[in-house]
Amino acid sequence: MKTEKEADEFPLDDEAQEALVASHHVDLLEAIEDEILLAIPYPVSEAQLSAFLGIGRTPIREAIQRLSREHLVSIIPKRGIFISDLNTQKQLRVLETRRELERLICKKAAKRASPEERKELERLAKDFRKAAKEKDETLFRKADKELNDLTILAARNEFAAAAMSPLHGMSRRFWFGHFHQFSSVTEMANLHGALASAIAKGNEAEAGQALDDLIDCVENLTRKTFTSED
Repeated sequence: MKTEKEADEFPLDDEAQEALVASHHVDLLEAIEDEILLAIPYPVSEAQLSAFLGIGRTPIREAIQRLSREHLVSIIPKRGIFISDLNTQKQLRVLETRRELERLICKKAAKRASPEERKELERLAKDFRKAAKEKDETLFRKADKELNDLTILAARNEFAAAAMSPLHGMSRRFWFGHFHQFSSVTEMANLHGALASAIAKGNEAEAGQALDDLIDCVENLTRKTFTSED
């Protein structure tokens, strides 16, 4: 198809590419968000979070606003900031959307990644294998974040990138709250490693299947998690 061929050959103009890179170069902000999601089991204020995390009010406020846009926290005037409730149906709808969108991103990344990006993907595949072998959750989380960012960048599609951001946020929230109870780091790291490897090799079909395998696992864990709470 001509339009797809043109997208592959001329994926983004300079301005769009810069915007995409900027949108996924927010490591500090996302680190703050992760700390917030881990830190508040009850309603708190910006000032309390700032004091607890040792971070200024401005980045705390920015992180909270983004978490609110991604439906991860609720801000209730005069009451504070609450972690948003999760339920089976909401999480499954997130995964339903994520499967289709992320499959597109992974396949296009496999097709469009530069040689340098493929080397980074190969490195990440090794990091995932190491995390699986050593059951290293810290390394897994670091590699997972890098894979998300690199895959979106390599796909060269700013519209898919914008749509994917809140879905990754909700997946992080669910992981923090539940997955460690039912899934070993080994299982998840191996699935992510297979995905990184498929994209690095440029195999679109394999990348799509690896993504489906990953989402299948996450869907099963979602059902298992909420069944245990009934």
